[in-house]
Amino acid sequence: MNAVSTKVMLVAFVLAAALVPARSQGGVLSESDSRKVEALKPLFASLMNDLSQTARRPDMAAGDVNCINSTIQELLQISDELASYEYLIAMDKDINGFDEKNPMRDVVKFAADKSSAILTSERKRLADLSERCARFPIGSNKTQQALQVIDTTTGILTAIRDRL
Repeated sequence: MNAVSTKVMLVAFVLAAALVPARSQGGVLSESDSRKVEALKPLFASLMNDLSQTARRPDMAAGDVNCINSTIQELLQISDELASYEYLIAMDKDINGFDEKNPMRDVVKFAADKSSAILTSERKRLADLSERCARFPIGSNKTQQALQVIDTTTGILTAIRDRL
């Protein structure tokens, strides 16, 4: 495994961890919300693995490889930005014993709002990249897959936030 693929896999796990809080009975996230967020982990890991493997294929055109590597870089940036909110979401599992006025509700709402804002902003950058990669079919397709993952993640975070 080369340094790039190792870094891609590490980022996939960091990004997934940032979006997958541990769950306890006392937190503000429901079991259903936790399961939906948990489903994101393999989605991100699969995407990052696919991007890394595709970029290493010897039959890939240079333009496609550049698009895929740019997509990976955008996802790395998203991961870095989301990591700061992982702690806030993960704290939910450690604080329990509150009723409907659980102060963690506001913390998780804040983290979900900020994470959604990051994803929305970064989605625009990925969409621009997708347009620039339109003439490279494989690179364009991989960028579209990344956009779908971003859209799925944003939808889940928005639904969770709306229920809090």
